[in-house]
Amino acid sequence: MDRIDSSLIALRRIVRATELFGREIRQTTGVTPAQFRVLQIIGEQGYSTAKAISLRMRVSQGTITSFVDKLVRDGLVLREKSSQDRRQTNILLTDAGRQVLTEAPDPLQQRFVRKFNAMEDWEQAMLVAGLERVAAMLDADDIDASPVLDTGDIRHAVDH
Repeated sequence: MDRIDSSLIALRRIVRATELFGREIRQTTGVTPAQFRVLQIIGEQGYSTAKAISLRMRVSQGTITSFVDKLVRDGLVLREKSSQDRRQTNILLTDAGRQVLTEAPDPLQQRFVRKFNAMEDWEQAMLVAGLERVAAMLDADDIDASPVLDTGDIRHAVDH
């Protein structure tokens, strides 16, 4: 098998693993991987703001507001005015939201992060360079993407 075929097979495996994880997390928790990431960020401190989440995920605040609207409708988070600054709205996990975080399968990106962190610094740098090169080869440099392993457009992940 030549290198082109090997490369294409590796890419397909990555896409397929992402698709399978997305399906698994939706079936197990009822949320998309992007919505799950929102829950994780909120769960780190017990609360967050839409602006803070949008900065972390590198997507618009409007996209995060749509995610949060869905999570509120599903009873996983709630909005509450900040006691320090009445202009600020905090987003908090409900008991159901905490349960989703504890019962969810090990997120694909958590597995990646654990294994990536175990690599030597030079290996990490080479891997990042290689992945960025692949993205450029696929003309994907300008695609809006957050650090969430999921397929499809992040802005359309709200309704899943």
